[in-house]
Order: sequence, then C-alpha cells, then structure tokens
Amino acid sequence: MTDVTAETPVVENDAPAAAPAATGFDALKGMGTASASEDAPVYVQKLDAQGRAYSTGKRKNAIARVWIKPGSGKITINGKDQMQYFAREILRMMIAQPLEVTDRLTQFDVDCTVQGSGLSGQAGAIRHGLSHALTHYEPALRPVLKPHGFLTRDSRVVERKKYGRAKARKSFQFSKR
Repeated sequence: MTDVTAETPVVENDAPAAAPAATGFDALKGMGTASASEDAPVYVQKLDAQGRAYSTGKRKNAIARVWIKPGSGKITINGKDQMQYFAREILRMMIAQPLEVTDRLTQFDVDCTVQGSGLSGQAGAIRHGLSHALTHYEPALRPVLKPHGFLTRDSRVVERKKYGRAKARKSFQFSKR
C-alpha cells in the first residue's frame, strides 16, 4: 500500500463570523421560508426483474401481497378471477377504487395473494396494497391517491376480550339474588 501524505490546501473563509444562535421565537422565524421542493422527498419507480411493481397492503388481520404490471385490467386474487373470489359487488368496487381515481382501470393487470381476516378486510388490504403498488410504478400518482386516503393503513382492528366480561365490553347478566 502506498502512503498518501499530500496536504490538502486550506481555504480561508472571508465571510463574517457567525451570529450567535437565536433562541425562543427568534429561532422559529425563518423556519417556514425554505422552499418545499428542497425538503420534499423524491419518489422513484420501483420495479422487479419482470417489470412489475410490488407492495403489501393490510387491513384488520388481512395481509395482501399485490403485483401490478402493464396489461388489460385483469384482476386475479389467490389464482381466481375477482368475480369468483369476491361475489359481492361492493367488494369488487372497493378494490377498483385506486384504479378508477387514477384513470388506470384497463392499463394494469393486478395479481395478488391475500390471507387472514374476512372478505371485507381482504378487500381493504388489496386496495391498500394496490394503491402503494401504483405509486411504486408511477410515483406521480401519489398526490392523486393521498387525498382519498388510499395510502393510509386503516388501523381499526377488533378490540380484545377482557377478563370478567362476556365479550370486549359486554358484561355478564347481573343477578340481584
């Protein structure tokens, strides 16, 4: 190995000495003046080797793994067509909401696997995962999906049962005698 001992040139700064640090409200005055483009995160496209975007969605106890790729608008859930897997129209509509809002109903094929919870929770998990996968494929769609709440995980879950109670909140019948 060679030993590099070259000195780096020292550049003196001709700027005046820094003012003492502001405290209290004076420190907060200039905080909001920075442009939003400097602080805003930059989102990039995330694709796998097959050109698909992947994301995970959750709702209640359901977990959905969602892949999207350019296609004709076919939605496959656990190897079945969405018409077979979700018989209720409201659940199919719930899954398609992110695609409708972004006008991409017939541009992507959706393939997902979902497990846990019931059909309603699974549909919510697929919607959450599909929204995130869309933002991975097209980062410009994030401002369209965010106001509708599709990128936020719905954190409501079933309340646990407590001891001394019949259910989470229901008590046993009171008997006076």
